Amino acid sequence: MCLSLATVWAWGQSSASKVASAPARPKLAEQEYKNIQALKGIPAEQVIPSMQFIAASLGVECEYCHVARANEKDDRKPKVTARKMINMMMAINRDNFEGHREVTCYSCHRGSKDPVGTPITTYEEPLRTGGEEKKTGEAKPELPAAEQLLDKYVAAIGGSEALQKITSRVQKGTVTAFGSQHFPAEVYSKAPDKRVSIMHLQNGDSITAFDGKQGWLGVPGRVHMMSAAENDAARIDADLYFPAHVKTLYAKFSVELGEKVDGHDTCLVVGRNDGQPPLRLYLDKESGLLLRLIRYAETPLGRNPTQIDYADYRDANGVKVPFQWTIARPGGRFSIQVEQIQQNVPVDDAKFVAPTPPPASAAAPKPSTP
Repeated sequence: MCLSLATVWAWGQSSASKVASAPARPKLAEQEYKNIQALKGIPAEQVIPSMQFIAASLGVECEYCHVARANEKDDRKPKVTARKMINMMMAINRDNFEGHREVTCYSCHRGSKDPVGTPITTYEEPLRTGGEEKKTGEAKPELPAAEQLLDKYVAAIGGSEALQKITSRVQKGTVTAFGSQHFPAEVYSKAPDKRVSIMHLQNGDSITAFDGKQGWLGVPGRVHMMSAAENDAARIDADLYFPAHVKTLYAKFSVELGEKVDGHDTCLVVGRNDGQPPLRLYLDKESGLLLRLIRYAETPLGRNPTQIDYADYRDANGVKVPFQWTIARPGGRFSIQVEQIQQNVPVDDAKFVAPTPPPASAAAPKPSTP
């Protein structure tokens, strides 16, 4: 929901209050934005995610490179430098990695404005890799098969039969965001894959919705229809039967020893499809419940990660549901604490539909490059 604020504002400059189905041939970046140079040829909808990836990799805000309200200007030296760095990164990957994106902005910057060229000292024992991973005589831990772990996950929440009995879910609670500010929030879900979350901010509602086919983000006066990558993420969030469906979503699964999540030991199940970023599921070794999910959105420059931590599982109509979840992305996070939940109650389909756009006005000027 927090992401929708920045995303809708940015897309609002190029498609103010526009709600329409995606054209057969999406616009290219240079057709939608002014003064595009290094990112010519990429879809216009990938410009903002690419800018978000750069900001996260360098630990900066938009104004580090761009002139406020005049993004097309080249007055700031970091913007000119950024173009050179993008071209350098693409050349490295083209000339050394057969065009595969192995090197990104983050490879060198690691969250710093200046590239990190010197190893960082630490008081902790360095992590072992490769052949150093196993001490002499140390047995490699035996891990359950992915199918076994995913079946345990379904059983832990109450079983597939109990899950299929849930046809709708209405959750009301409090969002903690923007530091320590608190806002009321509601989440409406309807089987199999419709969902809308509403955060009631001081200046109006921030909405993230998926109607089963198309997702959209909204703030007062602006609506952004989700791109294909955004739709993929929204579809996972909206799947009311995700624990039972996840085995069908990926062609291959692998299992690794996961990191601790909120003090719990985990097994990491990684789902993969060719040509797509992986899905990482951290399952509690004892209970089998999902404690953390990490997914990625592809951009021309690198992957933007989203991490969701689940906690405070409680029984609701025979199914265990997390009453708290924390969503983290580079540069920010927010958490939701559910205070009330209702299941199998009527939910109007109109809640998931994007609002009708206002009458077309005079042609808007071509937006500035972000």
